[in-house]
Amino acid sequence: MPRPVTLFTGQWADLSLDELAKQTVAMGYDGLELACWGDHFDVERALASPDYVHQRWSVLQAQGLCCHAIANHLVGQAVCDLIDERHRAILPPEIWGDGEPEGVRQRAAARMIDTAKAARAFFDARPGAAAIDFPATVTGFTGSSIWHAVYAFPPTSQAYLQQGFDDFARRWRPILDAFDAVDVNFALEVHPTEIAFDIASAQRALEAVDHHPRFGFNFDPSHFAYQGVDYIRFLRTFGERIFNVHMKDVWWGRGDGSVGVFGGHTDFGDARRHWDFRSVGRGDVRFQDIIVALNDIGYRGPLSVEWEDARMDRVHGATEAAAYVRRLDFPPSAVAFDAAFEGRGRGGMG
Repeated sequence: MPRPVTLFTGQWADLSLDELAKQTVAMGYDGLELACWGDHFDVERALASPDYVHQRWSVLQAQGLCCHAIANHLVGQAVCDLIDERHRAILPPEIWGDGEPEGVRQRAAARMIDTAKAARAFFDARPGAAAIDFPATVTGFTGSSIWHAVYAFPPTSQAYLQQGFDDFARRWRPILDAFDAVDVNFALEVHPTEIAFDIASAQRALEAVDHHPRFGFNFDPSHFAYQGVDYIRFLRTFGERIFNVHMKDVWWGRGDGSVGVFGGHTDFGDARRHWDFRSVGRGDVRFQDIIVALNDIGYRGPLSVEWEDARMDRVHGATEAAAYVRRLDFPPSAVAFDAAFEGRGRGGMG
């Protein structure tokens, strides 16, 4: 069976779920990865009313759509971050509160625990749930108290950095235990500004939470490629921890030479930039190699398009992205290579 091709709704929060569901079918997708902002999925309403989760499924079912993951990146970001005025723009008012940083972090942590419970309620209400063998998953961010120290000046010791991983572990272990209690996985999107942003930091994050069974990764190659991180190696290193996959493209080595990897404080779409996100299939990511690696590690979950391209109409881009991903995917072989020659007195043709 081919993997379902879904659309991450985070960049479409200006549309109601009803509007987006209809558009999603027209663009050629099998389902949605529902973001916990806009009106797509409300954590507190999901906990307060069984009718709400059934209504969400009704909207999806009316269009023949599936869902395999809930996404709560924005609130998750605030759990470990050094909170400043920028967070107010991405957080629900009740999480921001008076803006006092530690209060924001604690309310964000409590909301992430609620997200696990809401995801469980939502997936338990899924029509035909017994016939679907994908685990319940929440994708998101963790934030980081040490991202500002990514460049080691003033001189930064490993002891200083370890304090950041210890802070991550202290804040996220209770959240992960809550996920475990309701049988839901948390998939960190490994990403600049998070506690894990490449292979080395992902390994260190896993160690910090003692390889907690509910802590894994939402694989998104676009955030590795322009850094120079081997994203195929990431898949093969963390195969059992790949809980969700974002299909998102990027190009790099462009621009006019005036802006480097750190972005030069320019906006996306600025022609001077060294790198920029592109519509899936129009950048430099080796998606064919990704599909091979996903088959090798046994990943059978959704391929969720996170569509971002500052230069392109999003409906046009997301439509061609769905077709591209569907054309690209293929099931693994069910027979051993050269098995057809066994017992015929001749060797393989390799």
